[in-house]
Amino acid sequence: MIARQAVLATLAAEPFDMLVVGGGITGAGVAREAALAGFRTALLERDDFASGTSSRSSRLVHGGVRYLEHGHIGLVFESSRERRLLLKLAPHLVRPLAFTWPVYRGARVPLWKMRAGLALYDALSLYRNARHHALNRGEVLAAEPALSPDGMVGGARYWDAATDDTRLTLASAVAARDAGASVANHLAVVSGIHGGDSARRLTGVVVEDRLTGATFPVQARVIINATGPWSDATAALTGSPQGAQVFGSAGSHIAVPRNRVGNNDAVTIVSPLDGRVMFILPAGVHTIIGTTERPALSGPDDIRATRAEVTYLLQSVNRCFPFAQLTMDDVVSAWCGIRPLAAVRAGEHNANSASREHAITHRADGLVSITGGKLTTYRAMAADVLSHARHELPKSGNLPTLAHAALASESTPLPGGDIVSREATVAEARNTAHDAAVGERLALAYGSRWRNVWSYVQRDAALGRRLSDDLPYLLAEVAHAVEREMAATFSDVLVRRTHVAFETRDNGRAAARRIAPLMAALLHWSERDTAQHLDAYDRDVARLFTIDDV
Repeated sequence: MIARQAVLATLAAEPFDMLVVGGGITGAGVAREAALAGFRTALLERDDFASGTSSRSSRLVHGGVRYLEHGHIGLVFESSRERRLLLKLAPHLVRPLAFTWPVYRGARVPLWKMRAGLALYDALSLYRNARHHALNRGEVLAAEPALSPDGMVGGARYWDAATDDTRLTLASAVAARDAGASVANHLAVVSGIHGGDSARRLTGVVVEDRLTGATFPVQARVIINATGPWSDATAALTGSPQGAQVFGSAGSHIAVPRNRVGNNDAVTIVSPLDGRVMFILPAGVHTIIGTTERPALSGPDDIRATRAEVTYLLQSVNRCFPFAQLTMDDVVSAWCGIRPLAAVRAGEHNANSASREHAITHRADGLVSITGGKLTTYRAMAADVLSHARHELPKSGNLPTLAHAALASESTPLPGGDIVSREATVAEARNTAHDAAVGERLALAYGSRWRNVWSYVQRDAALGRRLSDDLPYLLAEVAHAVEREMAATFSDVLVRRTHVAFETRDNGRAAARRIAPLMAALLHWSERDTAQHLDAYDRDVARLFTIDDV
């Protein structure tokens, strides 16, 4: 907390070139880009990094093969390029993932169309990513024997990449901090400050520290609104509303025990219920199934998966994996996020066909807002918004050039990404931890910085215990999260620094009580503080993981 107070003091005292509001994947990427370019940069997040859409994704870095159907060729091309870069910049967090795509007689996407689409997918990556190859019926069943053989006519194998969405976001925020940015979570923008040469010019914001209630101003020459589904609300807070810029598309996922489904790797299916392309994704001992898509009729703070959506996902999988026979009792967790599609490009406001391309707008008072886009392309989006924001700076004075930033952005590994080999890093961590699952977790979550976490165990052997018996997370990660990764609440640790809340049926409630003494000691909480934080955690996971009965 001492480090946090120093950051807050800097935010209040120093004017910045770029103030980025929103600590999701887009805002964290913009802050990294700006800091690498040499701009005096601040990044503010109302709740915690990745606490909105960026922690409720399919956990994929992918080219977007299903976007080809709707003609989004440019987006797929850009996504393929960014996937290749992220595999290089964060090899611990972004790793290749094989997909099997079975095709059945009478499917909405026939075999010829699927193979033609994957051929185009390869071409749009300029053949620099692993190419797909066609599979006959027997080869599909050899790869994924739990699939239904009835009516299967063949399929294909192709490659995308898996990621830990929350840790990728956090790594980008930490990278911004490492590059000199002032970075803080749990700071809410409550109003804008206007002044300068024109009384209408936005010159800063007033923020509230949600941990203490204190308010103070933060001054900046350019304010960048990167709050995703909250973009319109943030724009209204800082001045006059700019009109609807965001079309919210809600998507739900569920996690079930992997042994109930039986998938070996990732599987792309076309739902027999309505022809929608879906993913069956390996996630340790769990399988993630998603996603649905519907217009978001409630705000991003209140969006949850519905019983109808969960039923749809279960039934779709049961039709393709006949031995699964999944029921509601098999659902370990369910969650829903809002994709902030750019309304100006969505046109007909149809969630399925709306483009995932981003849009950047400039308000008359200088506010720069970015909406739309997808996790995979966040780095390219960041470079684009920085280019736009630079035009809002005064022309006089020495300004950093963006050419250096582009080079640094594409060549500087994200924190932990400077590893020679993913396999060698995993082996080293396993040998040190004497626990294969824990070692793999440390290596893939922290990369070359996994020893920073292990150093806590070396100082206090008690921190080498798991914080949940069935999951590979150590108590040492709690201490590391608080002292080095800006965690300040139970949700910060159990929902985002780890995935305990997603991977336990009680959504981490028991784990919260187990780590409460450690959190209290690290954050200097009284017994009353601790009880209040536990109550807040219970409310938070109920908000995130309750399945609405509609």
